[in-house]
Amino acid sequence: MKKFFQGLKRDVAFKTTAGPGHRLTEDTRSQQAAAAAAKQTSACAKPRDVPSEEAQMAAAAALARMEKKQQKSSVVSSQEVIRNKVKKELMAETMAAKPDSETFGEEISKATCQQNSKLFSVSGVYFICPLTGASLKKNDREQHVKEAILMKFSEEPVEAAVMMIQTFNKDRDKVKSGTEIIAKYIDNICNNPNEEKYRKIKLQNKVFQEKVSCLEGAHEFISAVGFERKTLPVPDQENEEDFYVLSDDVLGKLEELKLHKEKLLRGEPVRAKLDRQLRIFKPSPRAASFELPDDFYNLTAEEIKREQQMRTEAVERSMMLRTKAMREKDEQREMKKYNYTLLRIRLPDEYILQGTFYAREKVSALYEFVRETLQNEWQPFELLLPGGMKLLDDSTAFNECGLVPAALLTFVWDAAIQADIEAAGAQGQGSALKDELLSNVQLLN
Repeated sequence: MKKFFQGLKRDVAFKTTAGPGHRLTEDTRSQQAAAAAAKQTSACAKPRDVPSEEAQMAAAAALARMEKKQQKSSVVSSQEVIRNKVKKELMAETMAAKPDSETFGEEISKATCQQNSKLFSVSGVYFICPLTGASLKKNDREQHVKEAILMKFSEEPVEAAVMMIQTFNKDRDKVKSGTEIIAKYIDNICNNPNEEKYRKIKLQNKVFQEKVSCLEGAHEFISAVGFERKTLPVPDQENEEDFYVLSDDVLGKLEELKLHKEKLLRGEPVRAKLDRQLRIFKPSPRAASFELPDDFYNLTAEEIKREQQMRTEAVERSMMLRTKAMREKDEQREMKKYNYTLLRIRLPDEYILQGTFYAREKVSALYEFVRETLQNEWQPFELLLPGGMKLLDDSTAFNECGLVPAALLTFVWDAAIQADIEAAGAQGQGSALKDELLSNVQLLN
């Protein structure tokens, strides 16, 4: 009996220390982890002191500041995200609306403007409208001239119609053939004023349709000289057709009608004239330095893309042995890139005369330009190339003698005439330029 009770005591002691029993197939890991956590919590749990009133107020203020800061940051961040999103969408729409060539051209232009921090030698290429006298950028000239011609109809309809025919139609052969047929209509009327058939022009006539009606301004001219559009019956036909019929009032003014015909035949296209942009600069060591805008170059967007490749090839060619003919061919191809040239002339008093010219203009245009600026226009002079050679052939184009896209030439008086003037005891003049030009002298940047 005594051994029995001792065995019970051992079993109780074992269960107390070992814990409850488990089966061999039962998972006991979660229960053990929970028991360990409960034990640790009970061991660490200690009574916590209640914070003071001052501590509670400070904590509340800090919490309020943090919440306000987070709210503001969230609003700013949200607005920034929306703004950036809208900006990207607008840029995407703009880029999609433009052709690749234009987009690439703008990128090249912007990059060029950023790289060239210096001021250009001239702001651009400009033209002067002969009808309004307005100064126009290269890309605006044709539209402005068209608008000026159309505005002229209210004052001089015949002359405006002639300008329209000569200017709006680019095919000169079609203009010539069309105007000759209109002139023939007028000749028939003037030579046969009593013949009614010559006073009518059938609009459905094959020759009229192919040669006259297709010209912009032809209908305006016919109306301006006195023809009226009418629908008339046609003999042996049921349907009526359209005709231009000369007004009876014009039959008494046949001489005036002949003058209109002569205007039509002698008419020339109205073209905006290149603005020389004459400038006078004070003496400067930078006279031979040029910074030109894109207006001076005859390069398309596709050609601009190939420019870097061409430069690389040029470097490679320079390292090769080439014949004179090969070099001249490359130089001529290079000259064709330019539509305009900026020329400077250093005068005897070191003042600098500057003007803009077409690259294919003749040297005679430069001599005329310089002569118009001189006080003594009658006195002969010569222009020297950068190498010191005389520029003698007036019929040579600037791009043929290497004066593109810019060049500095030297002005000298004709030695024989100047010697005669000095021998006659004439007092030397101050500047060779006219006084009104010297009043607008500028500094060369």
